[in-house]
Amino acid sequence: MITLKKEVKVSGNGLMKNKTCEVTIFPSEAGKIRYFVKGQESFDANIDSVLATDHCVVLGNKNSKAMLTEHLTAALAFCEIDSADICMSEEEVPILDGSSKLWVEAFKKVGTTKPIFSKEKHYTVSEPVYYLNGKTSLVILPDKELFISYAVNYNHTGLQRRFVNFDPKNKDEIIAARTFGFYHDLKKYQMLGFAQGANIDNTLGFMDDGTYTTELRSENEPIKHKMLDLIGDLYLTGINPLKLNCQILAKEAGHAVHVKVAKILKDKLIEI
Repeated sequence: MITLKKEVKVSGNGLMKNKTCEVTIFPSEAGKIRYFVKGQESFDANIDSVLATDHCVVLGNKNSKAMLTEHLTAALAFCEIDSADICMSEEEVPILDGSSKLWVEAFKKVGTTKPIFSKEKHYTVSEPVYYLNGKTSLVILPDKELFISYAVNYNHTGLQRRFVNFDPKNKDEIIAARTFGFYHDLKKYQMLGFAQGANIDNTLGFMDDGTYTTELRSENEPIKHKMLDLIGDLYLTGINPLKLNCQILAKEAGHAVHVKVAKILKDKLIEI
């Protein structure tokens, strides 16, 4: 079990509703990630707590919920934290810079309690796990080590038939990869009440001429963000996906597919 050495506070506005939310994350010996939102009944960060995946991952119970949890969850995975209490003043996790970078920096600043001499646990799958539906697919196969590949084919000249493979050497680029969307859709979403907090500092916009609203942090940054989301979503199985000895092959998927596969994956995991 790994938790924080001391509490950490982070605040910022939400991407969807643009409300300011203060998040305090406390060390915990509970052996799980728990959310406490606006003083309501707590819920665990696991696949059974997923309420929605339409525009972001929403976790919760009948009395309480937390929106846009995926970037925070991915940061927990990269920092190997599996026990913490997350207290929120509002229902939406701050978007910050649109990636997991600032969460990871906050966790590293306070440190974690990772045991020095503990044997690292690894897992694989008892049989292949897959989801196939038209152009969308997500397949998880047993292997000797972790391999992740994410492919996309967007209507944007820089992101047609492209893919990114996970490598420990590029993990910082994945952590820092920002959320994105087509700029021409922004007004429509805002009229529907979404993306109220989107701006040039937290969202990478795709322009119709094949450019972006701001400079990329790394090559294929949007695909790396898809991989970041995938890592955060699969973490909800209760096992850190970065500890899987598996091939994870994703093509044009999203939160809904990630979560569907995570629900199947949860029952196929075995320790090795």
